[in-house]
Amino acid sequence: MQTTLMIYDGTAPADSDVPRTGGVPLAPAGFAWPMCGSCCGGPLQFFAHLPVEDGVLSVFVCQNDPGACEFWDAASGANRVYLFPREGLQPVAVPETGATLLPATSAIRTHVVTLDPEENDDHDELEPDAYDLARSGWKREPEERFGKQREVLGSLGGSPSYLEDDRLPACPSCTGTTEFAAHLEEGISAQTAMNLGGQLGYVFVCRTCREGAFLTD
Repeated sequence: MQTTLMIYDGTAPADSDVPRTGGVPLAPAGFAWPMCGSCCGGPLQFFAHLPVEDGVLSVFVCQNDPGACEFWDAASGANRVYLFPREGLQPVAVPETGATLLPATSAIRTHVVTLDPEENDDHDELEPDAYDLARSGWKREPEERFGKQREVLGSLGGSPSYLEDDRLPACPSCTGTTEFAAHLEEGISAQTAMNLGGQLGYVFVCRTCREGAFLTD
């Protein structure tokens, strides 16, 4: 059972083409900054730049009025996910108003964790979850209850952790099935954190339409 964890790796330039949370988005020429379609109508906040095998996932979530715009709901219009091509990306001009940027840019490195669920004795009543096991065990010493979980900023690929089937989102364009792409955690500290309401973020993508959906649970 393998999980590709995303690990905090210090700060990064705001417009760097590396895996990161925060900074400014990189997008094809002519890309318009997405606006909230829920209730506020303001610009979304840029959350993450995640290079993947077939492009770059770019995640935006509304933070102009947390709690009013339902950013946690994939169908609310208060979030956007794009799958951009890998080449020809450039920094996007940031709107002058609204909660558009995170307070810090956090670099991400990936680390593949391989676990044998039969060796785990902490989740006897639940089916072992690959992401939960990998995150909870990150840098945990044998006699410790907790490791360095705050260093884990999420994961790439795999399956959505403990997410019920009725919450799996459809593509906002074709209404077809989306594929799970990433987990996102709030961050290593209050200074760098994304506001996910204390929950786990889930990124889904429709590779045909090259866009996707975001939700928290």
